[in-house]
Formats: sequence, C-alpha cells, structure tokens
Amino acid sequence: MTRLSLANSPFELRGTFIVTGGTRGIGRAISERFARSGARVIANYVRNEKTARELQSSAAREDLPITVCRADLTTADGLTCIETQVKESGTPLAGIVHCAATGTHRTVESLTGRHLDWTFALNVRALYELVTRLLSQFDSRPSCILAVSSLGATRALPQYTAIGASKGALEALIRHLAVELAPRGIRANSLTPGAVATEAWRAIPGGAARLAEVAQRSPNGRLVTAEELALCAQFLCSPAAAGVNGQTLIVDGGATIVA
Repeated sequence: MTRLSLANSPFELRGTFIVTGGTRGIGRAISERFARSGARVIANYVRNEKTARELQSSAAREDLPITVCRADLTTADGLTCIETQVKESGTPLAGIVHCAATGTHRTVESLTGRHLDWTFALNVRALYELVTRLLSQFDSRPSCILAVSSLGATRALPQYTAIGASKGALEALIRHLAVELAPRGIRANSLTPGAVATEAWRAIPGGAARLAEVAQRSPNGRLVTAEELALCAQFLCSPAAAGVNGQTLIVDGGATIVA
C-alpha cells in the first residue's frame, strides 16, 4: 500500500510518535496509519516477537519509518529504553499513543490485590511514567497524548472489574493531563473502541458470542475495524483536532446507543 500525500493537510502527522502495544491489533493499525501519514513511529511491545518481526518486515516492504522497541513499561529499564529510542529518533517527540494493556478476566471474589496492581501498572501508571519522563522531549509545537480506553471504563461488563477500573482511572488521568499540560501545547484525549475482533477477545469468557451479539446490535450490522480506530486516532493526534482536549471519542458503529 502506498502512502497518501497529506502535505499541508490538517490530518498530516509530523515528528516521532510512541505507540505502546504498537505491534499487533489496534496498536499495529495505529502504527501503520501514523507512519503512512508522515510520522516516525516507535512501536513498543513486550513479549510477542513474531508480531514484532511481522510489522518490521511489512514496514520495510512499504518503506514506512517504524522502529519496533521491546520494552516492559512497568519497569525502569523499559522506560529508559523508550526514552533512548526517542532521543535517537532524530525528530522531536510529537505524541504518545497508549494502546498497551493487560488484565485478567475474573469475578470480583476471585481477584486479588496482585491482579489489580499488575493491571494498573501497565494500563495506567506506565502512561503516567512515560509522560513525566518525556515532557522535556515533546516538540515545541502542539503535541498530543492519546489513551486507548474501553467501554468498561464507564459500563459494568462481565468479569471485567480489574480492567474496567483501570480504564476508568486511565480516562481520569487523561482529563487531568489535558488541563495541566495544555499550557505546554500538549493535548490529551481518550479513544474508546467498540468491539474489535482482535486476539484479545480469545481471553474473554464467551468472547465469540459477545462479538456476534455486538455485530448484530450495531446499526452498521458489523463490528468496527482496527483500521477505522486508527483513522480516528490519526484525527485526534492531528492539527485537525486542535480544539479537542480532555475528551473521550467512542468509535463503536453506534452499538452503544441501541437499547
């Protein structure tokens, strides 16, 4: 696929973007979309070497400026690794897109404090640590922070307590960052996907049935795609969204408005 010419377009992206969890699923779609739109992308991952190699190969074939970076963002070494990659990228930091997420699908009585600590460490604290470490690296022109949230941030979903609570905290963090960092020219927003058929659904109890139910309920008659989410992420991180700050954009094809 050839890159679209977006020169002088309000949707053009410039500078370096970190995309955490950026080598598979929604994260990979965002990494590729941003690179095609003019950005240099650092796509972070932790464990899945296969998908990281696949993205690297795909980016090379398409001549996309994507660098994959293995780093555990819940550790000091992992955060330092990302910081080093940004300094070596050769272009100013224009944004952070936080797609990385973890958690366990359990009932409340089967959750432990360790489950909560583990979930919050990546889903919430990792973004906070990245932002505070990299504030001095942000571009002098308008920059952005985007967190990929979940409908579970505001709705109770089966066996989703730990993840949903972390996503609610993530959206709260984004609102505070939006206010405090605005004087620095940094916007912060959240992007909430509806059901997207990614590998993550394999770990969700009854995932296939729930995906089918959402597709049937949606006014569009289908699930939203990772590529559609990536286009919305591009908008929120582009100059076209200069007036959007501290908001949550829900992209679900209208499924949540149907009773």
